[in-house]
Amino acid sequence: MSTILRRLPPSEATGLRTGARHSLAEVYRPADLVVLGFGVMIGAGIFSIAGQQAATTAGPGVILSFMIAGIACLLACLCYAELASTMPTSGSAYTFTYVIFGEVWAWIIGWALILELQFAAAVVARAWAAIAVGAIAAFGVRVPNAELVGDVLVLVILLLLTGIVALGARIGLRALWIMVSAKLLAVGAVIVVGLTQVDVANIGEFHVPPTTLPTPPATVLEIAVGQSQAFGWFGIFAAASAIAFAYIGFDVLATAAEETVNASRAVPKGMIRSLVLTTVIYLAVALVMVGMVSYTRISVEAPLSSAFRAAGVDWMVHVIDVGAVLGLTTVILVLIVGQTRVLFSMARDGLIPRGLASVSRRYHTPTRVTLLIGFVAIMLAEFVPVLTMQELVVIGALFAFLFVSAGVIVMRRRMPGLERGFKVPLSPLLPALSLVATLWLMVNLRVLTWAWFVLWMAFGLLVYLAYGRRHSLLARPRDPVEPPRGRHRR
Repeated sequence: MSTILRRLPPSEATGLRTGARHSLAEVYRPADLVVLGFGVMIGAGIFSIAGQQAATTAGPGVILSFMIAGIACLLACLCYAELASTMPTSGSAYTFTYVIFGEVWAWIIGWALILELQFAAAVVARAWAAIAVGAIAAFGVRVPNAELVGDVLVLVILLLLTGIVALGARIGLRALWIMVSAKLLAVGAVIVVGLTQVDVANIGEFHVPPTTLPTPPATVLEIAVGQSQAFGWFGIFAAASAIAFAYIGFDVLATAAEETVNASRAVPKGMIRSLVLTTVIYLAVALVMVGMVSYTRISVEAPLSSAFRAAGVDWMVHVIDVGAVLGLTTVILVLIVGQTRVLFSMARDGLIPRGLASVSRRYHTPTRVTLLIGFVAIMLAEFVPVLTMQELVVIGALFAFLFVSAGVIVMRRRMPGLERGFKVPLSPLLPALSLVATLWLMVNLRVLTWAWFVLWMAFGLLVYLAYGRRHSLLARPRDPVEPPRGRHRR
């Protein structure tokens, strides 16, 4: 048991113990991290999730749901910020757990992150293709075989973005800046034009009387209370769990720490600023959504588009379509970057084949693992019904949130002398609240999602026992390694 609980020394978590061949270039600055956050958190959901949750679960109280979800994610973000400032490395929650709790727990978190990021890339790519086909049709172009066109578009977008990531972080960053800027213009247009169509009477009282639904209980919480409910305070909090899916992604910024200049200070600021600004943007869109049309008349399929059509502002539908396509493009790009860095770190530690940690001398990126991730994403998106399994993305992320929140408390006690570029205020209170908030979000997930998650984690544990435990660098005698030559700068 002691071997699988061996912990990675903090000095080795951030040191280039495996030689300069395994280092990454420093390319990100504070503003770049905010753009990364916008890139992964502001997707097509910004145009739909507020309307969908208002119509089916929370009513006008969906605005409160966005606040609750934002606060819950901010608590987790503060915990990520402290650990990232202490251990600025590509592994994010995986490496934090390796140092604080031990190797087997690190593997479990790494396996959960693989589930989150790999499935997310496939899910978003499939959604991107569907929205792109719809946008093409909205411009009056006839699409003869939408399903086949969608399959081709999935292949094209994943090949293109995988290639961009493989060619280097700087190239991907430039593309990200352009797309995020265009996406924010579209979102800004939705907010500004939408505010001119708001009728305060549509908002009314935030609280709508609760309703018992005829559907059988599906989530852990619904089974506990014995029924399915919507609206009222139960609906507001239930909607917050669904809305948290939109905010998940700030944790990906921690995977960029090793490539960030002055990471111990820049990464916490980038994570917190991007999440806070994203929350404000989502709140503004939610206010526009429930203000333009009564929640009882919202179209679940296309909430904002139908609202603008009802208001006679048809041209905004095209703006929303373009913004949605750009939004999901940047989400896929950042997810591939994040997944690449997590697997790169696990390979560098020997828990998966170390050949995947090889860094291209020409592009200064882990090209091999990037191509592998792109291939797996294509297989999942093309041959697996990933759109029905998107809650697996959420549970993978929330599981990592639990360990990061607990990690702040444990590391303060075990390693009080470590230098921290950022500290969670009011610790251990806020990390404990983060644990409670994360557990609340998790019990609002379906039992079926929990069952698939348990199976995935059990399979992952078998993989660790069969391979990772024996090939871990910590399991080998320490051989002299080439002194680090410093990190590449471009």
